[in-house]
This record gives sequence, C-alpha cells and structure tokens, in this order.
Amino acid sequence: MALSDLVADFLTRIRNALDAQHRFLDVDWSKMKERLAEILKEEGFIETFLVRKEESRGTIRIFLKYAENRESVIQGLKRISKPGRRRYVNYKNIRPVFGGMGIVIVSTSQGVMVGREARDKKIGGEILCSVW
Repeated sequence: MALSDLVADFLTRIRNALDAQHRFLDVDWSKMKERLAEILKEEGFIETFLVRKEESRGTIRIFLKYAENRESVIQGLKRISKPGRRRYVNYKNIRPVFGGMGIVIVSTSQGVMVGREARDKKIGGEILCSVW
C-alpha cells in the first residue's frame, strides 16, 4: 500500500499506540521516519528506538515513554504542513510550542531539525509537525 503522507502516518501510529498504552510500536523504515524518531528521543518524548534493516525493507521499533502513573509523556502530536498545503516559514517566524514545553520539527536545507535549532542557525523551512 502506497502512502502519500509518511509523516502523518508516522504520527498517527504513535498516537494510536499511546491511546492503547502499548509499550512499543513498529513502523516501516525511511530516512525521514528515522530522523523524526532521533529527534523525539533527543527531546525526551520517547525512550529509544531500534532500526532493523532487512534485505529490501526495514522497520523501526519505537519504545514509548510513560510517567509513573502510566500517563504518556507525549500529550499531543499535530501535523502542520500537509501534502495539499505546505507551510514554509522564515526562521524569524518559528515560534515555541506550549511556551517552550513542546517542540516544532522543521525540514530545512540542512536537514530535519527542531525549531529552536533552525532559529539559532537562522534557516527557515517547512514546518512538519509539533509535539507537546
């Protein structure tokens, strides 16, 4: 099955796994999904992830992070730029999410990175999603 929006599928799978309180989830591998998982791990939204590459395909196993009372660390995920309507911003217009408690993920000419990093490097790009 061909998907037109890999990022939205990635976020929806995480959202569904969190609603069902799963310990981990598997998604198909792509460079974009692997980079998104790296960012979520660096920012403390997931515990870790493992990449398994087989002959022609690969998978990413993402281990979700929960608080003591089994409440998810991720409170929300939102896809901002969509295939039908892309959202590009200048570095000056990259704003914090939830007063700095969340992150915005931006695809720039220098790779996919967190919004504050793009703002520090003074490069804009396409806002992929926000996580809080």
